[in-house]
Amino acid sequence: MSRIRYYRFLPSCLVVFTFVLTLTGCQVESEPKNKLEQVRERGILRVSTLNNQLSYYIGSDGPTGLDYDLAKAFAEKLEVKLEITPAYTYSGLFPALNRNEVDIVAANMTITPERLMQFNPGPVYYYVSQQVVYKKGNWRPRNIQNLTELDENLTIVKDSSFEGTLIKLKEKHSDLDWKTEPDTDVSELLKKVANGEIHYTLADSVELSLTQRIHPDLAVAFELTEDQPVAWFLQKTEDDSLQALLIEFFGELKESGQLALLEEKYFGHVESFDYVDTRAFIRALESKLPKWEPLFKKYAGDFDWRFLAALSYQESHWNPLAKSPTGVRGMMMLTLPTAQSVGVKNRLSPEQSIRGGAEYLRRIVKRVPDSITEHEKIWFALASYNIGFGHMMDARRLTQRLGGDPDSWTDVKDNLPLLRQKRYYKYLRYGFARGDEAQNYVENIRRYYQSIIGYEQEQANKLIQEEITVDGLTVIDVPLSSAASTTSNAVSSQ
Repeated sequence: MSRIRYYRFLPSCLVVFTFVLTLTGCQVESEPKNKLEQVRERGILRVSTLNNQLSYYIGSDGPTGLDYDLAKAFAEKLEVKLEITPAYTYSGLFPALNRNEVDIVAANMTITPERLMQFNPGPVYYYVSQQVVYKKGNWRPRNIQNLTELDENLTIVKDSSFEGTLIKLKEKHSDLDWKTEPDTDVSELLKKVANGEIHYTLADSVELSLTQRIHPDLAVAFELTEDQPVAWFLQKTEDDSLQALLIEFFGELKESGQLALLEEKYFGHVESFDYVDTRAFIRALESKLPKWEPLFKKYAGDFDWRFLAALSYQESHWNPLAKSPTGVRGMMMLTLPTAQSVGVKNRLSPEQSIRGGAEYLRRIVKRVPDSITEHEKIWFALASYNIGFGHMMDARRLTQRLGGDPDSWTDVKDNLPLLRQKRYYKYLRYGFARGDEAQNYVENIRRYYQSIIGYEQEQANKLIQEEITVDGLTVIDVPLSSAASTTSNAVSSQ
């Protein structure tokens, strides 16, 4: 009773006391959370990236790309979902970060002084150089002085790292001039150079190498810069909680070898370029592939059909009547024993050959040791398809003896040519093999595969550009999965 009477006599005190408690509680709740806590509380990591064949694109098995795979793995480390916001131009990336609509920009972008003034970089994960690009057959500038003498325009993407490079160069070369184009990207300008719409542009070394698989007439005039670091970017604040975890994440990837595996997956095959072969392949994409595409799709199974098509081109150039002096025949160039083992009665039948080749490759993949990362098994299987399973295993054993990693395609492919040398093969179980041919065989298929992806993407982008939303952005939610995408099966998506 006394307690009740007490509150009746002091109503104003109760109100004040309650208000103080409420205010104090609000203050505790309103204490700002750091960036990492915000992401975890939200349950979503928001990442903006470029829609291209290196950072992010929709493959046959869903989203893929180097920056996508890395972002997916980082989201899984945080135990949150991944929300991808793909942009079609550079101009759509950083505004979204400034508006706090995304947490990270992950789009294979170089670290420049201008960007460091506005944003915080993540760890460096590879390097590129800036290159002056022209079309074969046109006049080739060989140095900066030549650029100042151009009657034709040098055209670059507005607000790109290239613009900052040219502004700095203009301090010493006052006659240097160029045009900038907004609302575009490097791949579009490279295409314009290839089509003769503009004369010169700037591109980074990796993007040019990938684009040459679609437009082989593109060529490097000269290197404009030394190698430059590539990183992700975050908002520039004193809160480094998310950045600190990002540094830890990339450190773990590098230490475990997963970062090297991803780089090998997406651009380990771009070092060499055969102009004549690539031109012939692009012509075949337009004239021959449409006829055989339904069969590749029909028998691909777990493989990406484009991968099967690339293998067939390497074997026969999509000629169903192809024959060799050694007795292999057809679209997939099967030997008679191999054809019989997979139920192929007529090797010159395109359908039988494609079905049989796919089945034979599938059997080889199953034999590849499980110690090899899932997405690299296919490269070992292809080497086996070319020189035999025993010789492929010999190459792995030799790699281990020489101090390399027998489960790494990067290490093994470098040692494949040694199977030709007596001082090595005389100690191997299966002896001599044309390992250099197997090395080229696999890398050629990877390049053909990349060309098909790039060609299809270019065709699709013609339609996409007509449906771009505000700022060139759309949003794709990627659910949290139980396994990191860096270890996902790339036989179907690589």
